[in-house]
Formats: sequence, structure tokens, C-alpha cells
Amino acid sequence: MKILYFGDTYGRPGRDAVKAAIKKLVPLHQIDFVIVNGENFCHGNGILPEMAEEFFSLGVDVITTGNHAWDQRQIIPYMATTTRLLRPANYPDHPAYKTPGRGVTVVESRLRNGLRLGVIQVMGRVFMDALDCPFRSAEREAERLDELGLQCILIDFHGEASSEKQAFAFFMDGKVSAVVGSHSHVQTADERILPQGTAAITDVGMCGCFDSVIGVRKELSIQKFLTKRPVRYEPAEGPGGYGAVVIDIRESDGQAQSILRLRETTIDVH
Repeated sequence: MKILYFGDTYGRPGRDAVKAAIKKLVPLHQIDFVIVNGENFCHGNGILPEMAEEFFSLGVDVITTGNHAWDQRQIIPYMATTTRLLRPANYPDHPAYKTPGRGVTVVESRLRNGLRLGVIQVMGRVFMDALDCPFRSAEREAERLDELGLQCILIDFHGEASSEKQAFAFFMDGKVSAVVGSHSHVQTADERILPQGTAAITDVGMCGCFDSVIGVRKELSIQKFLTKRPVRYEPAEGPGGYGAVVIDIRESDGQAQSILRLRETTIDVH
């Protein structure tokens, strides 16, 4: 089984780059499942239902999000209509204030009958909101998927601190097939297979305009740091590129065989 995962996709340049990359990479690597982190689809802030539908129609199997999951109000009722758009599973829940959406799903391959993949998303707590423990939440969800007979499971860990992401990957080593990091928008060069067979990378990076500061217009980010005053961020305009990984998983036991890091700063979208 081969999975293609795209990192945080920022604004129109990122969306256009991912669309072009899907056409190029899926046949090249014989991909079975495509996953995209889409929390910044909409001008860098959240995701709209029509954007999710467009990417599902292009062959994306699961869209993950993160701390920007709720930025567009229209997405909240939409979350109740789909099983393939995820928010972090470790958001606190309460009977009177139920968290919209879901943090885990199971998808079947469109090309190979009977081939299934479990996908979980959790969010870190270091320099982030104080959610429920992502370690315990992910372990619990992975155990539930295992009870359903799922051998192949991928986790999107949306977090700020590299140390937390790495600790989490080692904690889940052997319990899931892959742990991919998102949120920082900067790709790390530490892809590896951990001792118990879990593929891991601290952060897959960004899909968007690379002539920017993590997708934002350079001058706006510089202004923010110089003045320390509120600045409304806008996506940088220009040719987009992508950060992604291809993970090969052995279907018999769910162990990762390889993880290939990909990065292209400019892709022809035509």
C-alpha cells in the first residue's frame, strides 16, 4: 500500500500546486491513498465545504485540519455530512458542548477492492491550546481501529514543538504504520522508519508559495516582527510548490517499508 500525504496547504497557490502534484505523483508512485492537510485552504484560514468537495472529486481520500479547523463557520455543519474531513481527535468533549466532526476515519481504496486505511488526527499541546492528551487519545483510537481489523493506520500529528512530535512518534512506534507531522509549514529532513516499523517525519512542510514566510506575504510577516502590532496576514501570491511524503506500507502487518520525502518549490499547474 502506498500513501501520498501533502503538508499544510496554504491558499490558492497551495491548492493549485496540490492539484497539479496529484496528477503527476499518483501515477508516478502508484499511489493507493491521498491525504491532504487542508486547514489553510481558504486564504490561509480554514476550509470551505466547496473546497473539500473539489478535492474529494480529484481523488483525495482524506482531508485533515488542525487548529484552524473552525476558522470558516460554514465548515461546521458540513463536518456532520462527511466522514473524510477530520479535525483533531483530542478536542475536549462534553454532552452539552459536543465538538463538531470527527478525528478518525476509515477509507477504502478506489482502485483496489478491500484495501482499507485508518487515519487519525491529533493536535499537540506545546505552544498550542491545552487539549486532551494527544498521546492517550491517539493510542485509544489506534486500539479501536485495531479491534476492527485495521492493519494500516496513519496519524497526522498537528503540533508546534519538534520534541513533542518526535516523542509522540516513538510512543506510537509499532502501534500504527506512520506518524506525519504538520503545522510548522517547514519541512524537516528526518524521515525514517522507527525500530518497531512506524514511518515518521517531524513535519512534512507546506504546499503554497515558497517566496513567502510560511505561505504569508513576506512584508506582512516582517512588519509583524518589527512592530509587534496586529497584522492581518495575506497569502503570498505567485507560483506554488509542495511538501509531501510517499509511505509504502506492508499490508499484511501494517509495518512501513519506506518513507520518501518530496519537495518541489515550483510546479507547473497547467
